[in-house]
Amino acid sequence: MLPKALNHMTVARMTYAQFVGTAAALGCVGIEVRNDLPQPLFDGMDPVAAGHLARDKGLRIVALAEVKRFNDWSDAKAAEALDLMKIAVACGAEAVSLIPRNDNLGMGNGERQANLRVALKALKPMLEDHGLVGLVEPLGFEICALRFKSEAVEAIEALGATGRFKLVHDTFHHHLAHGGPFYPEHTGMVHISGVNDPNISVSEMGDKHRVLVDGADRLGNVAQIAALQAGGYTGPVSFETFAPEVHTLADPVRAIATSFEFIWSELAAKAA
Repeated sequence: MLPKALNHMTVARMTYAQFVGTAAALGCVGIEVRNDLPQPLFDGMDPVAAGHLARDKGLRIVALAEVKRFNDWSDAKAAEALDLMKIAVACGAEAVSLIPRNDNLGMGNGERQANLRVALKALKPMLEDHGLVGLVEPLGFEICALRFKSEAVEAIEALGATGRFKLVHDTFHHHLAHGGPFYPEHTGMVHISGVNDPNISVSEMGDKHRVLVDGADRLGNVAQIAALQAGGYTGPVSFETFAPEVHTLADPVRAIATSFEFIWSELAAKAA
């Protein structure tokens, strides 16, 4: 069984302390903390204390998110990344999340790849200095300048940065990008969420449709996780849901646990 993790977006209305408690109650190995929620990072808690709170519950901070538009590199972006890395070191995070631009700019063939390499080349020594991994997350949206994992892998390997950068395999974004190679050997995190609305096309799917995974899932979460696992992936599987109906659940622990149990039972059935 792959280890479970929890992204704060799944329980976005919880305080940091509540989030930590929820992840512990679910039997997670770690958490992904975010700087893009309405509340301050760690609810304003000192990062060192925030790290202790997680570890006291037996949790790793597997990632601190996020550097937005990282492939639109500039001096300001470098300063932003450095600030996040300093916080990551203070709280004991293992990685920082790198999110590409998603604004239909920088989309030209050749331009995309060049911009990506510039950013990764600059980030590599910064990550090395702080002992961190950079988690690169391609987004499957048609307006994203890093839509395909293949382009990320090509850039990482060209820079000799395998291991310093790892991919986030997001089941939602993999589906939106029409599948493609899985790269389990390059994967450092798996994000899962489901889409069960039967009345929208793939091109209409957005974050607001991302719910917990059940039997009505249209994204093929179980098949994607099984393929990664068969390829040798052993890292965390983390719920990252955005739908308002998930954020307002009366008993999120029970609902998330039920979804995890569904996925794991389906994986076991596939393996039998």
